[in-house]
Amino acid sequence: MRFGVLKFLCLVLTCLALLACGGRESNVVQGNRDGILHFGNGAEPQGLDPHVVTGIPESLIINALFEGLTVKNPHTLESEPGVAQRWDISDDGLTITFHLNPEAKWSNGDPMNAEDYVWSWRRALNPAMGNQYGYMLYPLKNAEAFATGKIQDFSDVGVKAIDEHTLQVQLNTPTPYFIQLMDHHSTFALHRPTIEKHGKATDRFTPWTRVENIVSNGAFRLKDWQLNRRLSVEKSDTYWDRDRVQLNGIVFYPTENIASEERMFRVEQLHYTQTIPLEKIPVYRAMKDSPYANAPYLGTYYYLLNINEPPLDDVRVRQALSMALDRERLNNTVLHKSNVPAYSITPPGTLGYQPPKVFDHNIEAARELLAEAGYPNGKGWPGLELTYNTSESHLKIAVALQQMWKDALNIDITLTNQEWKVYLDSVDQMDFQMARRGWIGDYVDPNNFLDLFLCGGGNNSTGFCDPDYDDMIQHQAPQAKSREERYAIFHQAETRLMEQMPIIPIYTYTSNHLIHPSVRGLPPNLMDYVNFRYIWLDKNQEVAE
Repeated sequence: MRFGVLKFLCLVLTCLALLACGGRESNVVQGNRDGILHFGNGAEPQGLDPHVVTGIPESLIINALFEGLTVKNPHTLESEPGVAQRWDISDDGLTITFHLNPEAKWSNGDPMNAEDYVWSWRRALNPAMGNQYGYMLYPLKNAEAFATGKIQDFSDVGVKAIDEHTLQVQLNTPTPYFIQLMDHHSTFALHRPTIEKHGKATDRFTPWTRVENIVSNGAFRLKDWQLNRRLSVEKSDTYWDRDRVQLNGIVFYPTENIASEERMFRVEQLHYTQTIPLEKIPVYRAMKDSPYANAPYLGTYYYLLNINEPPLDDVRVRQALSMALDRERLNNTVLHKSNVPAYSITPPGTLGYQPPKVFDHNIEAARELLAEAGYPNGKGWPGLELTYNTSESHLKIAVALQQMWKDALNIDITLTNQEWKVYLDSVDQMDFQMARRGWIGDYVDPNNFLDLFLCGGGNNSTGFCDPDYDDMIQHQAPQAKSREERYAIFHQAETRLMEQMPIIPIYTYTSNHLIHPSVRGLPPNLMDYVNFRYIWLDKNQEVAE
């Protein structure tokens, strides 16, 4: 029923867009003139609290509303100044000093200061916060101990305000990617008086993020939020780099139905789509001057396995399910050769790292493993449910894999779709047997994929826990003397992970968008990173046919 209602609502929105085109100028034409970007955002956001949310739809909006100590240059992905004007790293790599921009202000005009970060990181790491991204701050001295309740005094954690505009951090070990972490929303400073006005610091989903309450520090501020219709932001007049910002606003649309999103693009109600229907890829590829943008993407599409529940508590079943899948055929047919088959969690070539390949498509071996587990030719199979968030593409992939499992192993897999917020809750609570998942790199380093599966990790959601694996990722790799030694440890750890198979990797992502030719300053990059501060609209660009 939920899927039908969502499809109906999306169809209504599309029809309204089509009717609007006949009676007035399109969003694109008007947006180009007024400097308003119309942006397909994939789903209705779960929330806007940077220390709570985990999804891409949320992070895109948050990156417009807030800014970290650093930001990424969308052309190079190098870190550049955000709230911090500059930073110094000690010779031993253990101390980083951030010098805050004295012009940095909150959207209500309050000046930002170093203590904002000390308070916000205490909130982010507080066990009561339930922050699934808390581990992003674990490179800080004693951060993990505080987050896990082993110490109570936050003054023992490696962050302190030296003065109003100087923030100093102490690391456990040299962490090459730490500066990159500073543009991730889990490390953002938040406005303490606003949060405490609407509840305790660690309360989740309180009214502080509503339009009438929210105080942010980014290039844009929240203007309007109509649930399941649109969320609008406008250029902030308190942002320190406002003269560089060329957009006057952005309208984010919850385009969960990608067929409707593509239609909205065609009738010029959107400048940008979050993705593209799989069956439309050949059509757009064939176009002259096509708006279709396809590029390598640092991410992996995979299925989570709840290894605490039968039949997935048997590693032989997990291995059989993975080996039965013909990833090459999936990519060549359903995916229209738009992605790359995956056999590990880490995308190949991540900063020069090559992951192990411990299995391949092997139906005979898969059948033998399933028989050893007690299900010869599927006999006695108890059934298995695959949960995915509502999307035509996810459905098509799931149906194709469902048939592969039936053909290869003679087992039945049932499919269940859930609306985005419900799906996130199901994954967070591990209320599933097998669930679709995608992980996009938050920084360019293999560690960002491998630390997902630490014991009790906020984004683990499989039940997998291996102390030896944790030791390799958390202690051995950071202490390695060279990149080669570090990568060798990662390779050993990932081999161990994939032999236990708490996930089934499906493919390595590529980004797939439709982008109107009037959009400038939005280059393709490995992280599909969008820096709205760089984007502008060419009002002289002819409307695409």
